Amino acid sequence: MRKFLCAVILLVLCASGIAESPKEVISKTVLLEDSEEQAKRVGALSGANPEELIALLNKWKEGGIFIVENADGTKVAVTLDEDKDAEDKQTARRLDTGAVFGRVVAADITTAETDSTLRLAMKSVLDLAELSSPDLKRRLQAIETMGSEQDPERLPALLAWQAKETHSRAKRAIQEAIALIQLKDESDDVKIAACKTLGELGSIPSQDFLKTTAKEANEAGKAALVTAANGALKDIAGHVTFVNTAGTAFRGLSLGSILLVVAIGLAITFGLMGVINMAHGEMIAIGAYTTYVVQCVFGPGLELSPFGINIKLPGMNATDWLYDSYFIIALPLSFLAAALGGLALERGIIRFLYRRPLESLLATWGVSLVLQQLFRLTFGANNVQVSSPSWLSGNWTVNDVLFGWNRVFVIVFAIAIVWGVTMLLKKTPLGLLIRAVMQNRQMAACMGVRTERVNMLTFALGSGLAGLAGAFISQIGNVGPSLGQLYIVDSFMTVVVGGVGNIIGTVISALGIGLLDQSLQQILGNPVLGKILVLAGIILFLQWKPAGLFVTKSRSLES
Repeated sequence: MRKFLCAVILLVLCASGIAESPKEVISKTVLLEDSEEQAKRVGALSGANPEELIALLNKWKEGGIFIVENADGTKVAVTLDEDKDAEDKQTARRLDTGAVFGRVVAADITTAETDSTLRLAMKSVLDLAELSSPDLKRRLQAIETMGSEQDPERLPALLAWQAKETHSRAKRAIQEAIALIQLKDESDDVKIAACKTLGELGSIPSQDFLKTTAKEANEAGKAALVTAANGALKDIAGHVTFVNTAGTAFRGLSLGSILLVVAIGLAITFGLMGVINMAHGEMIAIGAYTTYVVQCVFGPGLELSPFGINIKLPGMNATDWLYDSYFIIALPLSFLAAALGGLALERGIIRFLYRRPLESLLATWGVSLVLQQLFRLTFGANNVQVSSPSWLSGNWTVNDVLFGWNRVFVIVFAIAIVWGVTMLLKKTPLGLLIRAVMQNRQMAACMGVRTERVNMLTFALGSGLAGLAGAFISQIGNVGPSLGQLYIVDSFMTVVVGGVGNIIGTVISALGIGLLDQSLQQILGNPVLGKILVLAGIILFLQWKPAGLFVTKSRSLES
């Protein structure tokens, strides 16, 4: 009975045929002399593993497959290794099994040739293989390439894959590519339908193609097609306006979030101590450089030479997820480094200059210059590059609006910081002391509050928040010695417009200035002019409301 079942199974397998691998199929196909039969067999491979199929067919097209003869006269398909010896011999391996065939000279063996019929079949199979790639980016690139080429021969592959595609972005890209190819159709009805599709999709890349279609239709006197193409261009123009507006708003929110993190610490220290700290920008740079150092430690290491002293920090040479985790470690270290810098500044200089605003301004400005020079001596005058970890390097596309993950992270983290600082001020003993000293320093001191210690801790907190902002900025731009100076003026403007010492006012002011700055730059197309208009608007606003949006009232301030 067992022998009978085995015989039946064997007969079924022989009748149905055991699926061959692409290597085995191509190994047999290259030996055929009939190109039409070769094209038929290649076309039957369309459902095979796309990665393997693409590699094999490209190797065949590029002349990387050869035909050699066995001792008995049978032919075998082989590939050649690159290990040439003194006699120009290379190792030949069987294409189907990968087993070593022997040592041959490439010039003495036959290259597997292709003709137009076979290359056309290969092209169709390669198109489908690219479309079925598991990598979304690769699929999208293949789809966009097919659409931009406007080759009608690509249309069957796109139509065949359209029903199988499951990802929404890829579906939209296929629909767009099909419409672009249909713009080359001989039927005006098909072209008009394609124009309508591209307009409904808001296809930004198709604008030049639609302009060409409208021009050709106008020359041919086809009014309906001209109307359809111009209507599609009008719809796309409206979509472009929406994309630009949404992108500008997003960039404004991310810029406002950075200003918020920088200014929230400044608002507390300025409101508490009345000190105009011109070195606050250098606390930002400390946080950014700390992030750079942590990145180098996780990578190949770092060599520094401040004042001629060579300091070598060994690297972990981490890769993959371990290297990507450097930014998580850098965030608390950036806060700590900047907080310690602020603590040293407060204990060493500022505590001797309370109630002397002009002297504190000049002193901290001098400290700012000294720190900038120290950064140049330590890290060099040129900017250093901080690379984003992979989980912050991509973007999220919604209706053609790009949301960079690094900027989304900044916005979310800024919200978390505002919430944390609010909880600190309202729910902790330190927050109670800070609010008491801000409202009436003399009365708080009479009640036993150690105002100097409160000043010290508050200044360290504000500087640490600036260090966090520096870590965020390192993911968006380069890090250099004068990094802090790019944000210090905007930070002071944010604090003053929001109302000195008022966190809610600082939040509204930071987001408003960020959105206004990016909007004017987008409208005017000139970043410098946009910045000037923002500062002019702030000056006019302060002429109207000198105390800012929200006035902090207390007896000590009114006196």
